Amino acid sequence: MTEREEEERLLRSAALQNARAILLARQQAEQALLEANRALESKTAELAESLAMLRETSERLHITLSSIGDAVVSTDADGVITFLNRVAETLTGWTTAEAVGRPLTEVLIVVNHDTREAVENPALRALREGTVVGLANHTVLIARDGAERPIDDSAAPIHDAGGAVVGAVLVFRDVSDRLEAYEIQGRLAAIVDSSQDAIISKSLDGTIRSWNREAERVFGYTAAEAVGQRITLIIPSDREDEERDIMMRLRRGERVEHFETVRRAKDGRLVDLSIAISPVRDAAGHVIGASKVARDISERKKIGDALEAADRRKDEFLAVLAHELRNPLAPLANGLQVIRLAQSNPVTVERARSMMERQLSHLVRLVDDLLDISRISRNKMELRRSRLLLSDVVNSAIETARPLIEAARHTLTVSIPPEPIHLDGDLTRLSQVFSNLLTNSAKYTDPPGRISLDVVRHPGTVTVAVRDTGIGIEADQLDVIFGMFSQVDPRVERSRGGLGIGLALVDGLVKMHGGSVTAQSPGRGQGSTLTVTLPVIESAAPPRAEPSEPASTTHHKRRILVVDDNIDSATSMAMMLEYLGNEVGTAHDGLQAIERAERNRPDVVLMDIGMPILDGYEATRRIRSKPWGRDVIIIALTGWGQDDDRARSHEAGCNGHLTKPVSLPDLERLLEDLKSAQRA
Repeated sequence: MTEREEEERLLRSAALQNARAILLARQQAEQALLEANRALESKTAELAESLAMLRETSERLHITLSSIGDAVVSTDADGVITFLNRVAETLTGWTTAEAVGRPLTEVLIVVNHDTREAVENPALRALREGTVVGLANHTVLIARDGAERPIDDSAAPIHDAGGAVVGAVLVFRDVSDRLEAYEIQGRLAAIVDSSQDAIISKSLDGTIRSWNREAERVFGYTAAEAVGQRITLIIPSDREDEERDIMMRLRRGERVEHFETVRRAKDGRLVDLSIAISPVRDAAGHVIGASKVARDISERKKIGDALEAADRRKDEFLAVLAHELRNPLAPLANGLQVIRLAQSNPVTVERARSMMERQLSHLVRLVDDLLDISRISRNKMELRRSRLLLSDVVNSAIETARPLIEAARHTLTVSIPPEPIHLDGDLTRLSQVFSNLLTNSAKYTDPPGRISLDVVRHPGTVTVAVRDTGIGIEADQLDVIFGMFSQVDPRVERSRGGLGIGLALVDGLVKMHGGSVTAQSPGRGQGSTLTVTLPVIESAAPPRAEPSEPASTTHHKRRILVVDDNIDSATSMAMMLEYLGNEVGTAHDGLQAIERAERNRPDVVLMDIGMPILDGYEATRRIRSKPWGRDVIIIALTGWGQDDDRARSHEAGCNGHLTKPVSLPDLERLLEDLKSAQRA
C-alpha cells in the first residue's frame, strides 16, 4: 500500500471515528434533550397541578370569606383596600368594586361610642406594628348611608415568604343584638335584684343557683352563703315532703301557682311566705331547673290576724254597747210608768225622778265616752289647757268615783306629796283619766277590796299609780288592754258592765298631755297597778286668781222658738221652757222655723241641725239675712257635737252650740253669757 493510500486510509479511519463520535454525541444530546423534555413535561404537569390546587384553595378561601358571618376586609401594605366580603359590603354600605383601591379610612369610619371621637382603625395599626391588634372597646361603625352599628373588631398583618408585611386583614362583626341582649339581661338582673320579692333559682337536684337581695333580707343568708347550697337550707324539716312534691311537679313541666307556706331564716325564725315556682327550660325545651318567687307575708298575716281579732273585739263591743244602752233605758221606761201610776204619791214620784236622773246621767256618760274615743282616734279632740294643781285633778276624780267605790264597800287610800305639783293640762280631761282608773278598779275588784292612789314626784315628771286587789290581768293582756274594743275577758266585762273603751280613752288623753300609761299585774286574781306618768311645770306658780262668782241662773222671760224635727224632743223642751216662764213656740223643719221666726220675732232660737226640707245651717243663714234676724240669739241644739260641727254652726251664724241632751242650767248660763256679750 502506498504511502498515499496509507494516508487516505488513516484519514478515512479518523473521519469515521469522528463521525462515530459526532453520532454518539448527537445520540447522547438527543437522549439528554429527550430526558430534559420529559423532566420539563413532568414539572409543567406538577406546576399545572399546583396552580389548579392554588386556584381551588383561593376559590375555597374566597367562598369561605364571602360566606362567614363576620365582615372581612383586606388591604395592601399602604392600607388600600384589596378585598371586601359580602358581610363587609352590607355593614359598610360599599360594594367590593367601589371599595377596592380606596384608602381603608375612607370606607371604614369608626368612632368611640361614648366620646364620638374617631378611633384608629386596627388594620392600620397592624400594618404599622406588624402584630395582631386585639378587639377595641365601645366602637361604632358609621356606614356609607349614616347608619351606626356597634362593632367588635381585630386585625392582623399579612407577611410574604420573606416575612415582610405586604398587607393586613381586618375582621369585625355587628354586636347590636349582643349589646341589646346584655342590656336586657342587665335590666332583668336589676329588676330581680331590686324586686320586693325573694327570687331564687335552683337546679333539679335542689342546688341554689341564684339568690337576689330580697332573698338575703328575708332569709338572712348572703348570696355567697346560699349559692351552691341545697334548697333545704331554708326548708323546715316538717316541710321537706312539700319540697319533694314541688320538684316532682316541676320535672313534669308544671308551674306551681301561689301557695302559702313557711320557711326558716338563718336566725332560726319561721317566715310566712307566698310562693310561686316555675320550671326553667334549656334551648331544647328540657326542664333544667326552677325559678322561685317568694313574698314575705309575715307582716300581712300579723295585720290580718290583728284585724280578725279587732273585728271580734268590735262585735263583742257592739254586743256590750247594746247591753249597756238597754240597762239605763229600762229603768227610764219603768220610771215613767211609776210617775204616771203614782201621781198622788209625791215620795214615790221623787224616788222615780231621782232614779231616772241617775240613769240618764249614766246614759249620757256612755255616749260621751264613745264620742271622746272617736275624737281622739281622729285627732279631733282639743284640750283646754291651763296651769293647774295635780291635787285638784285627783280630788275631782275621787269625787266622781267615790259613789261607786263606797257602794262596793271598797277602802280607798290616797297619798299625795304636801308640796304643790303643777301641770299644764285640761282639768276636766285629766280628772276623767283618773276617775276612769278608779271606777275600773272599783268595778273589777270583788267587795270589800282595797284601792290606793299614790302620787310620786320625780325630776320633770310625776307618776300617779292606781292599785287594787281586783281580778288582775294576765301577762299576755298587759300590752293590749289599752286598745280600742279591748276586753280582758268578755264574760267578766258583761258581768261587771262597761264598754271596754275606758282604758283606750285613758291612754289617748294621757298621750295628748305628753304622758304615758302602763299596766302591771302579778296575774289573774292578784290585782293590778295602772301608772300614769305626766310632765310637770317646774317654774314657780303664778298667783292664783280668786274664783269668780257663778253665773246667774235667774230666769228671765223670753220669746223662744224651739226648732226640731223630733216632735217629742221639741215638745218636751218647750214644756220645760214654758214652765220656767218663757213664751215658747215650736217648728219642725227649716222652712217652718223661718216662717214662725219672722211672724213671732223670738229673742232666742234653739235650732236643730239635721232636719228635712231645710237643715239648720241654711235656716240660720236665711234668718240672719233678714233685718229682724240680725240680733236674734240662735243656738244650735243638736246631737252633732264634733269640733267641725261647732265650726259649721258658727259659720252659719249660730251664737252657740249645745249637744243633746242639754241641762237647763247649761242653757241658762249660755243665754246669760250671750246676752251679756250683746249688751257689751
